[in-house]
Amino acid sequence: MDKVYLYDTTLRDGSQGEGISYSVMDKVRITEELNRFGVHFIEGGWPGSNPKDMTYFKKMSAKKLKNSSIVAFGSTRKANTTAIKDANISALLESKAKVAAIFGKTWDLHVKDVLRTSLDENLYMIKDSVSYLVSKKIKVFYDAEHFFDAYKANKSYAIKTILAAQDSGAEMIVLCDTNGGTIASELLKIINEIKPLVKVGLGIHCHNDSGLAVANSIAAVEAGCSMVQGTVNGYGERCGNADLVAIIANLKLKLNIDCISDKNLKDLTYLSHFVAEVSNMRIKDDQPFTGNSAFAHKGGVHINAIMKNPVSYEHIDPSLVGNRRRILVSELAGKTGILLRAKDLDLDLTKNDPKTKKILSLIQNLENKGFHYEAAEASFELLVRKALKKCKKFFDLEGFRVVIEKKTNKKISSEAIIKLKVKGVKEHTAAEGDGPVNALDNALRKALREFYPTLSKMHLSDFKVRVLDEKSGTAAKVRVLIQSQDEKDTWSTIGVSENIIEASWQALIDSVEYKLLKDNPK
Repeated sequence: MDKVYLYDTTLRDGSQGEGISYSVMDKVRITEELNRFGVHFIEGGWPGSNPKDMTYFKKMSAKKLKNSSIVAFGSTRKANTTAIKDANISALLESKAKVAAIFGKTWDLHVKDVLRTSLDENLYMIKDSVSYLVSKKIKVFYDAEHFFDAYKANKSYAIKTILAAQDSGAEMIVLCDTNGGTIASELLKIINEIKPLVKVGLGIHCHNDSGLAVANSIAAVEAGCSMVQGTVNGYGERCGNADLVAIIANLKLKLNIDCISDKNLKDLTYLSHFVAEVSNMRIKDDQPFTGNSAFAHKGGVHINAIMKNPVSYEHIDPSLVGNRRRILVSELAGKTGILLRAKDLDLDLTKNDPKTKKILSLIQNLENKGFHYEAAEASFELLVRKALKKCKKFFDLEGFRVVIEKKTNKKISSEAIIKLKVKGVKEHTAAEGDGPVNALDNALRKALREFYPTLSKMHLSDFKVRVLDEKSGTAAKVRVLIQSQDEKDTWSTIGVSENIIEASWQALIDSVEYKLLKDNPK
């Protein structure tokens, strides 16, 4: 297999994972990173299922992506109607996506017990849905739901369903192990049996209920599937989907398959951590390829060997995927990745500059305290600019107070009082808000608005809190991520403290300062 297409469904299938809920702007940010990374197809959501996904598609229709195609997900039409009258099919067209992925029932059990229609009507549903979308100049990928279970239960009918999609114009037949219960030997046998019947592209979509999603996906590619679907970090319902991060690394580095450029592969760790932060999920230390412990060495024998020849205990060079080696008994402080990010921001950092050592030491100390800059690019830029003395001082905080009041049978109210010095003028301002952070935000911008009118164009679009040490209970450190936006841009900032108000304030101040720096670069 010379070329394999990467299909990401983090924004749809991944969002069904427990504890994950994406805002529209979360989805836009992840889309932009996936596009930058070079993923071929990004499944943005199911426009027929909820207003939020339709809003996402409308936002994305105005954007031009260099590397990726946006895919709208949906189902075949309902029984005993027509595609032209089906609301779900209409929503796919309304999304303005050029590619649609529709799933249909392949397993006769689902047709009879879930759809409660006839096997013939299900075939008509597939044909009508695919052919109608194709007639509207939409590229259609057909997801054969529960294909492997269906094939084992009723081989002839399962084949009829995928041929119905193929004959109606589908450009890709995606074989789905929806329950995640198929083992690799079964999967390979079935793919090899149906491969001669499929004249269009074959794709694979695996779930991880047996812990085999990545292995099955790789095996399917080796068997001839030219599209592999998955989610970043394996997010998804129940036990998750196939981890696209591990799939990409294995395809590229183990099988030498052209699925991503060598240059972009070095951003794999960044992508994995970025999506984890936006998803408000803790990155697993033992995540293959991109986890903090993926190339960590603790045992004395291992360390001795690794220092002589890294190949002795590392299956790949960690830098190939943007990760780094860690020696746990004598920590190495290499921060090449941060230097590269500084260069991306056009900040003047060189390896031999004394300022570089100071900045890297500062960042390392902050990361040890819980700061994590993968998804807080604005805070990172401010940190480096301040260290290089290339950041203006827009105001000085003299102090703030937050009052939270609860009266019987009334909502909790929050008020913030802030004292600032701005351009030599003292400002003492109070404002109410829906919560303490909102009150602080309102008070801060109220104090600054006269001096910096463009702050009125900015607002907070998301607020996430993560407990960093659950064992410490209410005394644990928390990490706060704030996402802000104006009429042109979106940016994220971070704060860490044992006090949630302090952590929020740190992120809030960075957010406002970044906006002011952006609007007043000189």
